[in-house]
Amino acid sequence: MRAKQVIIAALSGLLVLGASGTVNAKSKVKKVDNRTTVANVVFKPTSESDLTNYVYDTVDPTAADYHQYLTPDQFAAKFGQSNSYIDSFKQYLAKYHLQATTFSGNLALKVKGHRVDMNRAFNAKYIKEKGRESRTQYKLPGKLSNQVVAVIGVYAEKPVSKKPTTKKKVAKKAAAKKHVITSAGLPTDVSKPDTTLSDNQFSNKYGAGKFAKQYQLDQLYNQGLTGKGQRIGIVSSGDFKTSDLQKYWQQTGVNSSLSQIHKIYTIDNAKTSMDNMKKALSPYQMEASLDVQSASAVAPNADIDFYIGNSVNDATTSPAATFATFAQAISSNQDQQISTSFSPSVELTSHWNDHSASLKQYNHAFNLLLEQAAAQGITVFRASGDYGPREMAAKRENHPVSTSPYQVIVGGTTLPYQKIIKNKLVTVNKERAWGDTYTASAAEIKQGIFPGSGGGFSALNPTPRYQQGFPGVNTFRAVDSLKYSKGKMVINKQPRVIFGTGNSRNLPDISGNADSQTGYATYFSGDQLSVNAKKKSIVRTPSKIWMVNGGTSYTAPQMAAANAVMNSGRQTRIGFWNPQIYKFAAEPDTPFNVLDDADNNSNLYYTGQPGKLYNQATGLGTINFDKLFNKFNGETGSNR
Repeated sequence: MRAKQVIIAALSGLLVLGASGTVNAKSKVKKVDNRTTVANVVFKPTSESDLTNYVYDTVDPTAADYHQYLTPDQFAAKFGQSNSYIDSFKQYLAKYHLQATTFSGNLALKVKGHRVDMNRAFNAKYIKEKGRESRTQYKLPGKLSNQVVAVIGVYAEKPVSKKPTTKKKVAKKAAAKKHVITSAGLPTDVSKPDTTLSDNQFSNKYGAGKFAKQYQLDQLYNQGLTGKGQRIGIVSSGDFKTSDLQKYWQQTGVNSSLSQIHKIYTIDNAKTSMDNMKKALSPYQMEASLDVQSASAVAPNADIDFYIGNSVNDATTSPAATFATFAQAISSNQDQQISTSFSPSVELTSHWNDHSASLKQYNHAFNLLLEQAAAQGITVFRASGDYGPREMAAKRENHPVSTSPYQVIVGGTTLPYQKIIKNKLVTVNKERAWGDTYTASAAEIKQGIFPGSGGGFSALNPTPRYQQGFPGVNTFRAVDSLKYSKGKMVINKQPRVIFGTGNSRNLPDISGNADSQTGYATYFSGDQLSVNAKKKSIVRTPSKIWMVNGGTSYTAPQMAAANAVMNSGRQTRIGFWNPQIYKFAAEPDTPFNVLDDADNNSNLYYTGQPGKLYNQATGLGTINFDKLFNKFNGETGSNR
């Protein structure tokens, strides 16, 4: 089974708390939950239109605010809520024994405390909702609620019936609560790198050397630019072992020091996180490992701030943990670039797993947070996903949350190769969009596992300014090579060519190699757990795993690291990429290699559009970083 697909499938098994069902009003009792949880209260800016205009002006050479990036304190004074208003909010929460911390910038609060106290403070009520697990209705005092955009992570559990319970039922319930963390979801059959190669050879075949040469980042290395003086923020829902990172560095010839790696725990503490890793290998550890290994190899002299937002006991919802982790990274303002390969959900209301904030409210809140990042000159990168236009098998197109226009969404490609795969000769003549039905085994076809770059149209965000009128945006060419049937994607035996239009944020923005057939090496270690059915026991197997893998989870941190390399040759932050790169892409000396072929160039659905500069399978295409660096530095008024 393909490693990356399994990871994403496991990560898409998102944390959902509680259960749905019919409530007997006559026998309701409140289920007490005293686990410590984290929620977020997100506020309106003083003027959302002024904030958006300012964000665009910071990267417009003709604007007075060009490169006038704000500190978090300056942002708070210009766009955030007043200290007096936030203090009154914190005082109100303190009455319920809740600890509230203001994220610098005055756009959000992090609220921490026992869930029962959280529910009392927000007057939370369980609301049964058809087609969903539940919704939490909350109410705040009028003077506090007026400036609130969203409350994320408040969860009023379903009341339970108070009925006599036999000893047998009690024992059955207790047994059901006992569970073992297994290594299910980890790869069992993957390609392994040749570790007998020299470090330079290994890097060029499986690591940063391969990425740098393919996309002309090596030209910046030749100028002595390696990320020195930069910090890369990585937002994660998992943790990694520093010993695994050192092992990776040694094999790939990366000359870095652990003093450059800084772990920041935003939900659980370090001990809880590390104890959880000791239990068993998990897809979360694997994902975290490849993120930090990819970024540190591409920008070896940059510091990395690794923000870990995991909730081991599931007390904090995934959206609340993700928002709080991003908010901490952005409000600290120490990272000039931030990357993430994690998502709290997909853009489907039926799968949204926060109770107090709707998908639309969360999207609005997250956009505001990313606008703060842009106003501070932080470039944010996000992986587009690994299942083409449907991150989760469904009739409707859906993408990982968030598809915000204030971040660079990074898609995937396949590099040229020729291999015999499953007794078939597979030939890819030139770099193309990543969308692979041609190497699938019978087992993978049966399971509906088909890898491809996330790309298409957002369900939540309108077409941003920088995409409006751009050739290829909001028009598309596609081939329906897959169709949805009985809960999975199956190969369509009679595919059609489809032309159409859209009217929302188009994604991705850029792309890079993400195919496991032409992928990168990752190393991680730990105990894999399995069940011995005969002995009815758990088998613990210590494992040290090298593998060659793919996914947009590699390209996103690589792009962030490449940005750090470019930033290390400048005096001012590059900042919000998107308005700048779409302008560059339309110029004669474009730094982008457009992948507009109609044939053999799809992400499982969207193809290239011949003659168009934008294609939903790969965005603007791949990057020549040497040219892009010169473009950024050549802007009128830029200060290198």
